[in-house]
Amino acid sequence: MTWTDDELNRISDADELQVSSYRSDGTLRPFVTIWAVRSGDHIFIRSAYGRDNGWFRRALAGGRGRIRAGGVEKDVAFEEPDDDVHPTLDAAYHLKYDRYGPKIVGTVVAPHGPGETFRLDPQD
Repeated sequence: MTWTDDELNRISDADELQVSSYRSDGTLRPFVTIWAVRSGDHIFIRSAYGRDNGWFRRALAGGRGRIRAGGVEKDVAFEEPDDDVHPTLDAAYHLKYDRYGPKIVGTVVAPHGPGETFRLDPQD
């Protein structure tokens, strides 16, 4: 399954995204608000505080969750992307969020981004 152009535009235009992962019993954990960027036909999210951040650990373990942004709410699979996307994602984070200042943007760009990034693949 792929994102529609409308979904991609609405999610990427939103300043923030809410993400949740599913528990083993099928219920959703509380949503966490984070930043997200678009690259091509994909949406990416990063953990500002590494792989040990609670939401990231749970998403990595469970592999599936739900996102909300720009009026779009959708189930997703959390996929770790290939390493070659990280320079493009760093640039996208800078373009979208530099207005918040280098210190906060620095929490989601290299060297922190690789290994702490998910591509969100839409699910039925």
